[in-house]
Amino acid sequence: MAIKEHLRRTLTLFILLAPALSPGVVSAGPGPVQAQSQTSRTANIVRRSSRYEQAGLPEIQSYISSAWDTLTRSMTSCQSITDPKASTPPVIYLPADFAAPAELEPVTRECHAQIARLPQVIHRLGEIDSKGLDPHALLYLPRPYVVPGGMFNEMYGWDSYFIIRGLVESGRIDLARGMVENFFFEIAHYGALLNANRGYMLTRSQPPFLTSMIMAVYDAEKAKGRDDRDWLATAYPYAVEDHDLWVHDPHLAGATGLSRYFDFGRGPVAEEDLAYYRRAAAYFILHPGEAAGFLSTTGPGEHPPEAIGPRFSLNLCSKNADSENAGSENAGAPGAGNCDRLEDAGLTADFYKGDRSVRESGFDITFRYGPYAAGTHHYADVGLNCLLYKVETDLERMSALLSKSAEAGQWRESASERRDAINKYFWNAQKGEFFDYDFTGSERSSYEYATTFYPLWVGLASPEQAEAVDRNFAHFDRPGGLLTSLKETGGQWDAPYGWAPLQLIAAEGLRRYGFTQDANRLSAEFLTTVLLNFRRDGTIREKYNVVTRSSETHVQAGYTQNVVGFGWTNGVFLALLHNLPPEWTRRIPLQ
Repeated sequence: MAIKEHLRRTLTLFILLAPALSPGVVSAGPGPVQAQSQTSRTANIVRRSSRYEQAGLPEIQSYISSAWDTLTRSMTSCQSITDPKASTPPVIYLPADFAAPAELEPVTRECHAQIARLPQVIHRLGEIDSKGLDPHALLYLPRPYVVPGGMFNEMYGWDSYFIIRGLVESGRIDLARGMVENFFFEIAHYGALLNANRGYMLTRSQPPFLTSMIMAVYDAEKAKGRDDRDWLATAYPYAVEDHDLWVHDPHLAGATGLSRYFDFGRGPVAEEDLAYYRRAAAYFILHPGEAAGFLSTTGPGEHPPEAIGPRFSLNLCSKNADSENAGSENAGAPGAGNCDRLEDAGLTADFYKGDRSVRESGFDITFRYGPYAAGTHHYADVGLNCLLYKVETDLERMSALLSKSAEAGQWRESASERRDAINKYFWNAQKGEFFDYDFTGSERSSYEYATTFYPLWVGLASPEQAEAVDRNFAHFDRPGGLLTSLKETGGQWDAPYGWAPLQLIAAEGLRRYGFTQDANRLSAEFLTTVLLNFRRDGTIREKYNVVTRSSETHVQAGYTQNVVGFGWTNGVFLALLHNLPPEWTRRIPLQ
């Protein structure tokens, strides 16, 4: 490495990372189903209260109302079963022990889709080797569901909670309930609540929002006079099984009593192209101090001890070639005459484990777990463990409603133990924030991140902790909403971007502890950002630049699109608006 550093400083070094393997196919494009009639719901929206009309909101509310149908998918729709990220013919996988539904028969004929069975019965996540499957095949679900939009044409794990919040606000409780029941089907037949219902996602879950979804539907139905304890009793064992995934190896964070994200697969993910991994390798080559454990190098012609993923070549090329080539458009380009091959490089198994695991977290890509999130599986994560605390308190409530008093006590004790561990490992009293914990290095992170608001949202923070976090609210607050982090890394889950889920969690967390003015200001800022951009181009987006209050993004690590739709932004918009007092709603600008 010392020789390379010397060469880099004394010569003009052209790094060519040449692929040794062919890339996966990645493409993007929307795939909406035809919207159903919206006449009655649109009419109701237009008749909203005068405060909404004053703020100019009926048009965006009408868009969201129509979008629920535009974004709804089912297994009987040709547009639903295609994967916009691939060009292969559609395939639907059925569970190995599940009878083929009659409704799929026309799909094979009209959509030219193949119906196949998974090769084995799946009892838990990680039991099946997804490498032998068609990666882009859709996993069968029995009920309609809402997708995020664009290239995301599947039912996603944590997206669905925020979508369900919006469906409940829109009175679409039956659709929300069906989505929750789809997750019960996934747990029963695919081993877990999945990242999404695609073949290549059978190796990972997503942040545990299932009990939050269950209780959102249960409470919405109860508010309308339907206290469905039978449905709650059906939901309870699935919720217990979902929790069980996170409290056993390999999802345990060492001996901390906390949990981590962990994908059971190996090597590159199917949804990324080769260029992404080439850029990651280039980063570690140029930052050797951060490459330990994540980059593997060998001399030309040597074989790596463990070949996993593509290999790239590092070449030293002359900037000014000999007189024969000087001045030509190929001067300095790789070639036998002006380049020497120094070594080959590839990413390690540990890198790929982190790369996969960050996709289970949903925060792909952030640098909070190290460059390109390569160390994700080395961290006990603040957000994950706060969600598990909420799962345990939700299960306590469910147990009590179902007259399972002994189990309610056990869940209460589990939540108490987790709260103590969260305070021990995550809380930094000097800074007044919660930070992730690297359990492999026994070190608390210093990477300031919006997940510091999760303890407020789930109610585990003490009043003193909540007050300290609120004092730091200004660090994250920008004209367009809440920053995801304070560092610009090129990753979409870092500054300057803001995401709908984190806006809702922070606003509701602040409101829960009485910091109403900050909650209202944050809500109004993000609502204004979404509304201004909607007026500009008639769309709602996946994420926003909250510094410039625009939907323009320049992502360098991960996919670069700012996808239109967009399921969770629609849901969060309605939820934030519902809780915003009239005097704040009127502050949302008319233009």
